[in-house]
Amino acid sequence: MARMGLLISPELCIGCRACQVACKSWNELPGDATKNRGSYENPGDLTPHLYNRIRFVELPSEKDPMRWLFVNQRCMHCDDAGCMKICPTPGALYKTPEGAVAVNKDKCIGCHLCLAGCPFNVPRYDEKGKCSKCHLCFDRIANNMAPACAKTCPTGAISYGDREALIAKAQKMGYQKVYGQADLGGLGAIYAFKDGPKVYGYDEKPQISEMIVFWHKYLKPLSYLGLGGVAAAAVLHYVAVGPHKVEEDDHE
Repeated sequence: MARMGLLISPELCIGCRACQVACKSWNELPGDATKNRGSYENPGDLTPHLYNRIRFVELPSEKDPMRWLFVNQRCMHCDDAGCMKICPTPGALYKTPEGAVAVNKDKCIGCHLCLAGCPFNVPRYDEKGKCSKCHLCFDRIANNMAPACAKTCPTGAISYGDREALIAKAQKMGYQKVYGQADLGGLGAIYAFKDGPKVYGYDEKPQISEMIVFWHKYLKPLSYLGLGGVAAAAVLHYVAVGPHKVEEDDHE
């Protein structure tokens, strides 16, 4: 199956935040209590109940009094995902055939390690201590439907489709360098930036911490061996010695 993804074009975004509303509606997410912080952003950050949001960027401009940029913030659905590398629970974070990085909350143990492994500071934790983030509407895309945010966007600032075709589309629009084209194995959410990534609030070269790589390569396999060793020792003890029998003295 061809890898699918999102192309996000901040220059086309008008800041209507229909994507936020559509996401909440489809996923049946409750509203977030907010208050005026002196900014048009609402809410001011991602929350366990807000999987994507529009970040308002104000820049000085030579032509206009102020240049406004509206940047969609969400899970990037990395091919080489740091959250999946560090997650200690098999299946809590998994990748769908379309390329989405999704969460199985029933398997999540609430360790918060995925937040440490994400170079984009995306995962949040809900009231039950479970990881919560954008899952690229994996239930929609599995049925050949566009994610709710892309379906709703009135200007085409968020478009969904074959990832390679989206990159070609961005290049045809004049964006020779597409952010996320090759970073971290290629991001599932790629950006058509007119200026450098830092202008839009992103690192030039997003990277996974070396500690995360070390955990994934060396410590994580050892942890599985350790758990396997404990289980094997328990079985061996049961076979060789038998179950523990409660004696009368034990009651006393």
